[in-house]
Amino acid sequence: MLLAGAGLLLASDRTPAQAPAWPAKPIRWIAPYPPGGSSDLVARAIGTRLAEQIGQPVLVDNRPGVGGSLGSEIAARSQPDGYTLLLANVAPLAINPHIYPRLGYDALRDFESVSLLATGPTMLVIGPSLPVRNVAELIAWARAKPGAIKYGTGGSGTPAHLTTELLRLLTGIDLLHVPYKGTGQSVTDLLGGQIDFVFASPPVAAAHVKSGKLRALAVSSAKRTPLAPELPTMAEAGVPGFDMVSWWGAVLPAKAPAPIVERLNAALRKALEFPDTQERFAALGIDAQSSTPQQFRAFMATELARYARLTRQIGLKAE
Repeated sequence: MLLAGAGLLLASDRTPAQAPAWPAKPIRWIAPYPPGGSSDLVARAIGTRLAEQIGQPVLVDNRPGVGGSLGSEIAARSQPDGYTLLLANVAPLAINPHIYPRLGYDALRDFESVSLLATGPTMLVIGPSLPVRNVAELIAWARAKPGAIKYGTGGSGTPAHLTTELLRLLTGIDLLHVPYKGTGQSVTDLLGGQIDFVFASPPVAAAHVKSGKLRALAVSSAKRTPLAPELPTMAEAGVPGFDMVSWWGAVLPAKAPAPIVERLNAALRKALEFPDTQERFAALGIDAQSSTPQQFRAFMATELARYARLTRQIGLKAE
């Protein structure tokens, strides 16, 4: 009996300890852009409410570089234990895979989709000295001066660049691209008259439009923005089929446990329902959106295919 008891004791000593329930520590939320930009603000707006839902702090970790790809690669290589979350964005997960030949991640294979979080348009703005009053006149002016109209962006391959290239493809106009190291620099030169127009985020553009220093002509989305409901969409302004938005979502490293994915999805969807979250998004000119993990994965796949076609049409490669 003594030996049997000892055997039972030894057997119980070898029983693995049960893993602590998730989450047992803070969540790192990688925002692959610098502090203060739209992506950083989206992460912080939702992160506060997400922390309340899961009972652990959500710490935003800004990892900018290579158009959002550096932070995305860091997330992809992290342990799939539910403690590293990536703020997914259109550039690193839908555009960059087609222009950077050796990214350290695959946009679909290396991530578990959790939820779409937000979408938002850009605003077409021109300098006040430009002799046009609407999109149709801008297009006519560009046709009359092929290659002379200069547009600025935050760099080659950025959403603003591809948005303007879509305008060029749909209308057949010839434009001159002036890339900058950031959207702020392009807006500064627009104010100074060095370039003719930009597609800028509504918060950046709205302040200058309100002061009269810039003139807004339209928004890039298929529907109007609450931040400037008087502005037509590009389609309404005479460019049928025009629809370009930025988007943000949440993903985990591949092979993250399904129960964690589902719990995060539920927590994020709840966080998006709070009025203060929606108000903060509205101030950025973006709309709160949510989805199931499966819906977000399908959305990402569609966006990847869309930008594959667009980058191929314009012959875009990394510089």
